[in-house]
Amino acid sequence: MTAGRVALITGGSNGIGAAVARRLAEDGWRLVLADVDAERGTALAAELEGAFVRCDVREPADSAAAVAAAVDGFGGLDLAFLNAGVASGCGLDADFDPEKYRRAMGINLDGVVYGVRAALPALRARGGGDIIATASMAGLTATPFDPIYGANKAAVVGLVRALGPAHAGEGIRVNALCPSFADTDILVPLKAHLEETNFPILQVGDVVAAFLGILDGDDTGEAWFVVPGRESGPFKFRGVPGPR
Repeated sequence: MTAGRVALITGGSNGIGAAVARRLAEDGWRLVLADVDAERGTALAAELEGAFVRCDVREPADSAAAVAAAVDGFGGLDLAFLNAGVASGCGLDADFDPEKYRRAMGINLDGVVYGVRAALPALRARGGGDIIATASMAGLTATPFDPIYGANKAAVVGLVRALGPAHAGEGIRVNALCPSFADTDILVPLKAHLEETNFPILQVGDVVAAFLGILDGDDTGEAWFVVPGRESGPFKFRGVPGPR
């Protein structure tokens, strides 16, 4: 039974966040959309009878305010979908730009950290709930085309794997969604090249289906891969060698 449950979605104005919002609304969830894109976010929130909060996830106070909007407006929080993300737009050679580097790390990694920190008390007050962070297949494999992006997404995966068992006893599940190249705005700079090379582009609907699979599951600390042509599921990490 999901009717009446409350979800916060960062990066909720567009792309994966907006698609998940529409799907959750169909199931009766109350929604708080948090994003820097106020025009689209306000319109979508009105369409879905939810609320919009302008939120720069690089700012801890903005994440706290978004959670407060859920608690004050709808009575609590059951799900935090920490989805805001950007490509880095810089490498580590002559094109390195410290401002672009900090922006990418701030949104993709700090935004998850601040979102988790803000959401935990509200989820505890509900007796448990879910945190799902959007990572990427770039967090599970090498990404020479954008090593900064790969680094922050790998960090999100590592964070989720640690937080899962840390909060399982509280009934709070923490998992990661790891899509490959999905057909969203973040793909625009690469889309023409991918199409020219016949690289399969992931449909957003497949990402939404994987998200629902995580939400409907029982496990925690998992990173779910989402790639074209395969059934999504948790990536199986090999155990590290132990001491002798």
